[in-house]
Amino acid sequence: MSDRHQQRQQRLKEQVDARIAAATEARGILMVFTGNGKGKTTAAFGTAVRACGHGKNVAAVQFIKGEWPNGERNLLEQHGVEFQVMATGFTWDTQNRETDTAACQQVWQQAKRMLADEHVDLVILDEITYMVSMDYLDLDELVRVLGQRPVQQSVIITGRGCHRTLLEMADTVTEMRPVKHAFDAGIQAQQGIDW
Repeated sequence: MSDRHQQRQQRLKEQVDARIAAATEARGILMVFTGNGKGKTTAAFGTAVRACGHGKNVAAVQFIKGEWPNGERNLLEQHGVEFQVMATGFTWDTQNRETDTAACQQVWQQAKRMLADEHVDLVILDEITYMVSMDYLDLDELVRVLGQRPVQQSVIITGRGCHRTLLEMADTVTEMRPVKHAFDAGIQAQQGIDW
């Protein structure tokens, strides 16, 4: 049994080593965390924590969430992560297209600055998919700015219903799928767990 296990593990090691050897391109990547399940923003900020832990410069733009209490922001700002937050918050609360569009455009200017800064290693565009789907932000402009970013800079896009153009452009796409959620069973969302 031990010999077979060792042989399987050796084959696995050889396969992994071959994949590592084949990955020769060094550049930043575009990641998309999308889908109807919970965890897209959490995954993005988990990556931000990892990047900070390795001494990388991280910046984040949060569309939609406004000034809602944010544990990730509370922690990451202490470690030099710049946050720009769309002033209006949840668009279903404001219900004002003109105000929401103006707020989106204002924070988008900050995002463009970050996406042009070669000193920023990782930019998180949290919930930006909604800005595109609601026509607050032009898809072609977003694609152009992403394509012109510094070569070493990585970007994470989060949000449901990610446009297929962004999915095709991305290097890594993760779809969060809902299986079960406490909120659906009537359990209140909890600070420090859900937000």
